[in-house]
Amino acid sequence: MSERLTYRRLLRLDGMPELVLATCLSRLASRMFSLVIILYVLQRFDSPVLAGWVVFAAMAPGLAISPLAGSLLDRMGAAKAIVIDMAASAGLLLALAVTDMAGAVTAPLLLAFVAIFSLTAPLGTAGIRVLIPRLVPRDALDHANALDTSSYALISVTGPAVAGVLFGFAGPQVTLLAIVVLYIAATISLAPLVRRTSAGRAALSGPLIREAWMGVLYVVRNASLRSLAISYALFQVSWGILVVVVPVVVVRELGAGAVADSVVGGLWAVSGLAGGLGALYAGHLSTVGRERQFIAIGTLATAAAIWPVSASFGLVGLAVGLALVGLLEGPVDVGVLSLRQRRTDPDWLGRVLAVSMSFNMSGLPVGSAIGGIVVVHSPTLAFALAAAAS
Repeated sequence: MSERLTYRRLLRLDGMPELVLATCLSRLASRMFSLVIILYVLQRFDSPVLAGWVVFAAMAPGLAISPLAGSLLDRMGAAKAIVIDMAASAGLLLALAVTDMAGAVTAPLLLAFVAIFSLTAPLGTAGIRVLIPRLVPRDALDHANALDTSSYALISVTGPAVAGVLFGFAGPQVTLLAIVVLYIAATISLAPLVRRTSAGRAALSGPLIREAWMGVLYVVRNASLRSLAISYALFQVSWGILVVVVPVVVVRELGAGAVADSVVGGLWAVSGLAGGLGALYAGHLSTVGRERQFIAIGTLATAAAIWPVSASFGLVGLAVGLALVGLLEGPVDVGVLSLRQRRTDPDWLGRVLAVSMSFNMSGLPVGSAIGGIVVVHSPTLAFALAAAAS
């Protein structure tokens, strides 16, 4: 069993190489976009408030329709749903880049683009976590989730760094096109897994809306999933605020330009690297029976890392604070993922994970909207609110 519960062994399982490659490429694209869209708004419109609402629009519509996305996951298969998400994302961002080249992007049009972009996001986000327990043994979930979380954290290292430098020196159009290429590559890499996982799969045949509603009820009636929805949503409020506040604070300290953009990317890179290390360590510890302790201790310590550490000691304090926030996020995420998968009937994974994860993530767009409004008046107050949410 010890051999089976290793990261190298997991990567040799059938389907895992394709899933890991596609996941890394699509997450790199998504992580770059999440920073680029904020920098884009600050450059084109010079409005932190609009930046907060753009981040909100890039997530909220997708969260709202997540029950339907969950039904589609169980109906068509997770791999196919992920491919649809990645292909649609590539098409929409290509359209945005072309529109920007034509000089026709307005604030309402930008909000519309990102809102439509968000609609397929639950297919990819939940689809990855649906495939994991179907590709790995049940007793390897901690290791698999730690690998998944750490890969996301490592993407958070390269994503912001590449996005910040590319945006600062090549401009928004080139950066958007680079993200499009990543989404296309991810779509192609997952195609073999789509063919294999579609064979012999029993699809749902009932009304789509009814199945979606049943997924919502499953989450609401399950004490563990219901508690995760509340606690992790509050935790994500903290991250939503930080997503907007960090670039605004850096720009105020260093002035707008390529240097500030690169520093923003570097700060998030440090946070992502720390998160990867924290997740891998949590996977070795095993969270079975201790998931709630991992989550509670991690979120409480995160509050102190945000305020006063990140808020009170200039850019150095911000760097140290974000590193601590990333380090603590790894164990929290492993605990959340493992507990959610263990408390979900395998036949309901698509519907339940789409709904549960959207509930969990609902705090991120709310936090972004709050951060955009508050940081204009007081960055310190924004950091304090982020800490209070954790």
